[in-house]
Amino acid sequence: MSSSSSGYYLLDRHIQRWIMRQRWPQLRPIQEQAIVPIQEGRHDVLISAATASGKTEAAFMPALSAILDEEKRCAGVPPVLIYIAPLKALINDQYNRLDTMLAGTDIAITAWHGDTSNSAKKRFLTSPSGVLLITPESLEGLFVRPSCSIEHVFKGACHVIIDEWHAFIGTERGKQLQSLLARLDIAIRRQVPRIGLSATLGDLSIACDELRPGNGDKVITLEDKSAHQDIRMQLRGYEAASKKRTPMDKACLDIAAEDEIAGNMLSIGDHLFSTLRGHSNLVFANSKRLVEILGDMLHRKTEQQQLPEEFFVHHGSLSKELREYVEKTLKDSQRPMTVICTSTLEMGVDIGSVHSVAQIGEPHEVASLRQRLGRSGRRGESAILRLYVLEKEFNPGISYADALRLHLFQAVAMIELLLARWCEPPIAGALHLSTLQQQIMSVIAQHGGATARDIWRVLVEHGALGRHP
Repeated sequence: MSSSSSGYYLLDRHIQRWIMRQRWPQLRPIQEQAIVPIQEGRHDVLISAATASGKTEAAFMPALSAILDEEKRCAGVPPVLIYIAPLKALINDQYNRLDTMLAGTDIAITAWHGDTSNSAKKRFLTSPSGVLLITPESLEGLFVRPSCSIEHVFKGACHVIIDEWHAFIGTERGKQLQSLLARLDIAIRRQVPRIGLSATLGDLSIACDELRPGNGDKVITLEDKSAHQDIRMQLRGYEAASKKRTPMDKACLDIAAEDEIAGNMLSIGDHLFSTLRGHSNLVFANSKRLVEILGDMLHRKTEQQQLPEEFFVHHGSLSKELREYVEKTLKDSQRPMTVICTSTLEMGVDIGSVHSVAQIGEPHEVASLRQRLGRSGRRGESAILRLYVLEKEFNPGISYADALRLHLFQAVAMIELLLARWCEPPIAGALHLSTLQQQIMSVIAQHGGATARDIWRVLVEHGALGRHP
């Protein structure tokens, strides 16, 4: 470790040894900046940095050092580090990462979701300590769990790390999480420092206000602006021409051989097949149906040419076993593998580095395109993006809107905004009345009953559901 990395010597010796095993020459700037404010344990911190910039380690290394501190552990209340993620797959991924970070220590790691055994959950509830990895829904389950005392379970809470913070802002799920964190503070009669992590934030001030409603100006913001990555980009436009299909074309379609969308994907499928074979890639489509169409098409082409299978699909409707097989193989295997997916592989889950990213149709947001592009070029190489746009065939009777090639126009605009390092600011400030109703029922279930005054105090007066424009 370089002597210029002063923050390294502030970390616990177990974390220092883990860093040395990673053979890092030095800590990254965002990691250096995060050590002091997080280890002090008195501040909320927002870390905004590009994908693969080390922001997850920036949060975990000082937070873990804090719970490894012998003085804190001997103070009578075992510390608990809470990690909240929007996806169960992210929790499993972080569990494996933390397992290596904490090797040789007695710090317990508990992944709490539907696949966690009852014995592991009971063990944590009986003696809460260490690291708890959980989703917002499972956290709420603890609040309403019979014979579970939130005051007892989280009396040693030292930090709350919220991964992919941008995915929560402005949503009902995000408002639910805000309310739960406020109720946690009320239950243990102190504020637990919050650490928000995100790679795509268009307005840090809004993100800070959402992280600590009413006190966003006190949140410490750490933004990594130094990360620079070369991008190789190709935008390919196709006309949805009506043409007579050859027997080979029809053989590459699924059972709905005359399906308009499937038919129009033939040329794009040909280019994906010839270009992506031999490397590991991600192909993002905007719907599960399109993922299945492309996956089936590329699989049939592979069979026709009697080549090894390289194309797989990944979306939320697949079984857990199939999804985990694709994720593990993509990360660990040395053989080429291209995965056609929805947004399921956009966030967080560590799948290693892929050679390139392809996007079928313009994405819905620049932030989403930026997140997806971050999956490529993670070993010092250029990120590669191929963007495929399908427009209607031009003819004299075409509408003015179709003649403007709006999909192509939007794709070009998104690329220019991406290169300008702009992304959409989060949308915040809605009333979220449905979440208020749900939280009222949750408070009643937690306490076995509640007065209107108690509900007002917990959810509105001192909670997160009373603040809106």
